[in-house]
This record gives sequence, C-alpha cells and structure tokens, in this order.
Amino acid sequence: MFEHVRYTRNRREFLCEAFCGFGALAYTSMLQAQGLNPLAPKTPPETAKAKSVIFLFMAGGPSHLETFDPKPLLNKLSGQKRPAAFGEAKYQFINGDPRLLGTKRTFKRYGKSGIEVSDLFPHTAECIDDIAVIRSCQGDAVVHSAAQYQVMTGRVIPGFPSMGAWVMYGLGSESESLPGYVVIPDPSGAIEAGMPMYSNGFLPSIYQPTMMRSGTKPVLNLDLPKNVTLDTRRQTLKLIRGLNQATLLPDDNELAARVNAYDLAFKMQTEAPAVFDLKSEPQETLDLYGIGKKPTDDYGRRLLLARRMVEKGTRFVCAVSGGGAATQWDAHDDIEENHIRMAAQVDQPISALLKDLKRRGLLDTTLVLWGGEFGRSPEAQGGKGRDHLSIGFSMWMAGGGIKGGQVVGATDDIGLRAIDQPHHFRDIHTTVLHQLGLNQDALSFMHQGRRERITEVHGNVIQQIV
Repeated sequence: MFEHVRYTRNRREFLCEAFCGFGALAYTSMLQAQGLNPLAPKTPPETAKAKSVIFLFMAGGPSHLETFDPKPLLNKLSGQKRPAAFGEAKYQFINGDPRLLGTKRTFKRYGKSGIEVSDLFPHTAECIDDIAVIRSCQGDAVVHSAAQYQVMTGRVIPGFPSMGAWVMYGLGSESESLPGYVVIPDPSGAIEAGMPMYSNGFLPSIYQPTMMRSGTKPVLNLDLPKNVTLDTRRQTLKLIRGLNQATLLPDDNELAARVNAYDLAFKMQTEAPAVFDLKSEPQETLDLYGIGKKPTDDYGRRLLLARRMVEKGTRFVCAVSGGGAATQWDAHDDIEENHIRMAAQVDQPISALLKDLKRRGLLDTTLVLWGGEFGRSPEAQGGKGRDHLSIGFSMWMAGGGIKGGQVVGATDDIGLRAIDQPHHFRDIHTTVLHQLGLNQDALSFMHQGRRERITEVHGNVIQQIV
C-alpha cells in the first residue's frame, strides 16, 4: 500500500494523524488558554490568597478623625492652636492662624477585637473582626487630582497604569463573558483626576477598564435590537472581526483591543444580562444592601453588582463613592454635614458586601480595600470644615487572606501625622499584589527604556495583616 493512502490502523495513529484537522483546533484552544490570549487567566507566580479585588474608593478624602481613628486629645484642645511639639504640616487651603477642631462623633468598641469605630459606620463596625484598619497611611500630594492618581497608579501624574490594569496584566480574567476590570463611578459626576486615574496607561489597551453606569441599567444596549436575531448578530460580528483581522498587524495593540471589545460585547449580550439583573436576588439580599430605599439604593446596587461580577470571574472592581463638585467626601465647609450625608449612603451597603461575600464563601478569595486619596486636617478650615491631609490617615482591608480584627500603626495624639508603622500608598499596592500572588518587582513592563512597576520605589508588604 502506498504511504500516502495508508489507512489508519489503530486509535493512536488516528489521534496522531488527526492533529492537522480537528485535533489542531483543540491544540489551538489549549495554546490560547496558556497565553496567546492576553486576557486568559494566568497562574500567579507566587502563592495567592485572593483571586479578585473590590476597591471601595471614597473620593474626596474621608476624615480619619471622624471614622476610624479616635483622638480624645484633639477634642480636649479644640479651639486652640496646634502645639509646636506636633510639628508642621502642608495643607492646600488652610493659612493664617488655624485652630484645632474637635470631632462631634462618638466612638465605640466593636467585636471581639474591641476596635473603636465611629458612629458614622455602625453597620460596617459589625464586621470589624474581619477588617484590618491601617491608621498610619501616607501619600505625597494634598491636591485631589495628584493624590487620586497616586492611590490608583502609584504616581502623582497621569499616564501610568492603574491597580486594576496591573492586576489584569498579571493575572488575566477568569470570565470570558464579563469584563475583567470594571469601574462603577458615582452618578453625581466625574472626579478631579478623571478617566486617566483608572486607565491602562502605557500597558496595552486590552487591559483598559470597562466603565459601568449607576442605576438599573449599568450597561446599555445589552438586549438585541428589535427584529435582530442572535444568528444575525453573530454573522455581523464575524464580518467585523474578519475585516479587522484582515489588516491587523502583530504589534497593533489598539486594533487588537477593539477586536476584543467587539467579541466581549457580543458575549455580554448573550450571557451577561442575567448578571446585571438584580431582580433575581432574594428580597432579603436586596434589603441587606439597602436597595429600594434612600439614601442607600444607589451604592447598594453598585456593591451588589460588584459581588455578582467577582462571583462570575471579574478580577478587579472599583466602586466609587463621591462625584461632581459638591457630592464628594471633601468636607472643607462643614465636616459634620458632609460626612453624615456621605456615610449614610455607603455604610449599610459596605457592611452588606462583607457579610454577603462571607456567607457565600467569597470573602476568603476577595480582597476588599476601603479608603480615599488622603485624610483631613486636625485644624479647622472656615470654622467647621477640614482641609486635605496626606501625612497620616486611615484605610482598611478585609478578606482575601487578610487577618482582620486588628489595627496597624497610629497617628499622633491629634491625628496630624503617622508616627507608628507609617505605610505609604506603595505599601498598600504591594500588599494587594502580594495577596494576589504577584510580586511587585516581577510585575513590570518595559516603557521608554525603563522597566516600570506600580510601586516605582520598592514597597513593603504589611506583614502584620497577611
């Protein structure tokens, strides 16, 4: 028998010779999962305790003095000049002869850990044993835009990749029908740093965020248009993909990202509507998040959506509280009015998120990060407000392998600066990466002749909480 017409004699020969047929399809699929698709899930290079991150970003700068860092001495010295022993501080607006401003908030110890939490956050306080409060955070900027860039990207100027983009670059996405990196902004409007603070920077465009909307329709046009069938839409997508790929160059990251966006949009039309339909949730869950009542409905919806998305494989979600000019945590005029209003919107939803993740077994693998771009000054601005403060403020982490029920570091007795275990934003970023199994040095990208990373200067893992 001639070799070119030899019939297959056994299963081994069949599988071997079928390689260039449908066997090649299976092999290509395996290769894609191993790295040809830049968004394919990757195995973390180090031991990971978390698979996803939800960043609860309090835009405008919440006051540590009114939330998680009680200062009895500040109340005692209220109305007096700051004692010289506490040193100087750089503010944006305070000048002249400022006086210390005590807080009207009351603090109470919660949980087995007995951590003190303000009466602004009674619901969140119920979860304090799962929370590690970092009272000694620091940044480099007292201007909103620069500080917002730094908390998200590690730099005080735009143009650098955000945390979410870096995480996607390092780990890919676990979902094929949902975006891997999502930002859910406040409906009140944009904040000072704008879109660049969330962007992929110099990383390939495939790692850019997907911006959701508030309200009952976080994504528009998920439903097929009237009189358009699923098969018709599939054929349209096939044509668009073919036209794009006909001119796609190997290094054309922008067009490759656009091709991926079309593919993702189609998958979202066919698979994602159920994820965004909160009506499928039990009434008990909706009530837990405060959905259907004011003032918790909006942020409750967004945090429930965040939970549903990480449950389906989304890697990084940033849920922003605060937007526009007058609806941020930016309490220059009246700290009481501002923080009472803002905390009332987020306290119950945040508590609900932690409890909901925990009862579903998701808190073990989901790292929740809370905080703003800086804190507030111990001195008064305009009599009842507080200015920006970057040298000592609070953030917290929960879940994702974080050891809760403890406090890290401290500010001085009036809350001016971090004096015990100060932790810069780069330490926050390093700790987040560490919990995801990523190393700050290995997670880098060559840009303009320099191997860049999110921390710029070497950060330290906050060992006490991991």
